[in-house]
Amino acid sequence: MTVTLTRALVLAAAAAATIAAGGCATVQPWQRGRLADTCMVFDADSGQVAYMTHWQEAREASAGGYGVQSGGCGCK
Repeated sequence: MTVTLTRALVLAAAAAATIAAGGCATVQPWQRGRLADTCMVFDADSGQVAYMTHWQEAREASAGGYGVQSGGCGCK
């Protein structure tokens, strides 16, 4: 590699590291309650998700299509 290409790669890596480090922040104690909410977790509790899915399917008389928008009758 040439010196110019090496310098460009080092500069690009330094710029990427600077941008990535800018996303780090200290969370204040009064902000931690919002981040600890179960809605902030990708899969909060698989048992709870399974129960709520079963409950919703029984209530709407529909099954399947979890995560897809549709009516209770199966139509879109």
